Amino acid sequence: MYRPLLSSTLSARIEREAPDFHERLQSHSRAPSTATLNGPRLNEELDKTEHEDWETETYVDGTPTSSQSSRAPSTVEMAEHEETRGQKTDTHPRLGNPLQIISHALSRTMAVKTHTFVSLWFLLTIPIIFWDAGYCFMRPRSMRGGDLHWIWKPYELYQEIDLVYGVKALENGDGFTNAQSLLNIVENFMNIGYLYLAHVSGSPAAPLLGFASAVMTLSKTVLYWAQEFYCGGCAVGHNDLQTLIIYWIIPNGLWLIVPSFIISRLSKDILASLRATDQAVKKEKSGKKL
Repeated sequence: MYRPLLSSTLSARIEREAPDFHERLQSHSRAPSTATLNGPRLNEELDKTEHEDWETETYVDGTPTSSQSSRAPSTVEMAEHEETRGQKTDTHPRLGNPLQIISHALSRTMAVKTHTFVSLWFLLTIPIIFWDAGYCFMRPRSMRGGDLHWIWKPYELYQEIDLVYGVKALENGDGFTNAQSLLNIVENFMNIGYLYLAHVSGSPAAPLLGFASAVMTLSKTVLYWAQEFYCGGCAVGHNDLQTLIIYWIIPNGLWLIVPSFIISRLSKDILASLRATDQAVKKEKSGKKL
C-alpha cells in the first residue's frame, strides 16, 4: 500500500539531490589525496575537509534534519572542535615530527626510579660535606686554638692525622685543601639536585645528575689516595698502622665503595631508559601501539 508513495517520494528526493551529489562527488575526486601530502599542506587539507563537514546538510522532504547542519559553526563550537583535534595530535603526532615522537616516547618510558641506599647516602653526606668544607675555608679560625674551633671539635685529632688538614699545609700555602673543598661544594649541590629531582619533581634527569655526582665523588677520592701513593705518604705516612686504618683508610674507603655502587646502579637505570626510549621511538615511527 505504501510502496507507490515511498517510490514517488524517493524519486523526487533523488531528482532533487542528484545535482548536488554529483557536484560533491566530482569535487572529492578532484581533491588531492592526503597520502601524497605532508607537512603544512596536509594540515590545510584536513582543516578544509573538517570545516566542510560542518556545512553538510541532510534533507528529508526538503527540510534539514538538524539545526547544526543548516548553519555555520559558532566560535565556541569551532574552538571545541580544534581542542579535540589538538588532543588527538598530542597523543599521536599526525605528521611524524621527530621531536614530537621523541618527546612522546620519553614521557611514556622515562619514569623516575629511586633507590633507598642512593638517596640515603646523599642525604647523610650533604651535612658532612658542608661541615668539612667549612673547616677548610675557615682555617685557621676553625683549627685548634681558633675562636670557631668549637664547631669543628673532632678536627682537633684529625688535623694531626691527615696533614692536609693541619697547620703545616696552611703555613706552606698548600692549595689542595681548599681546592678539593670547592669541588666538594659543587658535588654537594648536585646531591641536593638529585634528591629534589627524584623525590619532589619526579624528573627523568635525576639518575643522570646522581650518576654525575657519584662519578665526581669517586674521582676525587681516587685522586686523594693516588696523591698519598705517589708522594710516599707525605700527609698520612707518619701514623701507626692502627691509627691509619681506623681514622683514614676506613673513612676514606667508604667514599670509594659507596659511590662505586651508586654509579653501577644508576648507570643500569640510565641504560635501561635509553633502550626503552629507542624502542619506543622506533614503534612510534612505525605506527605501532606501545
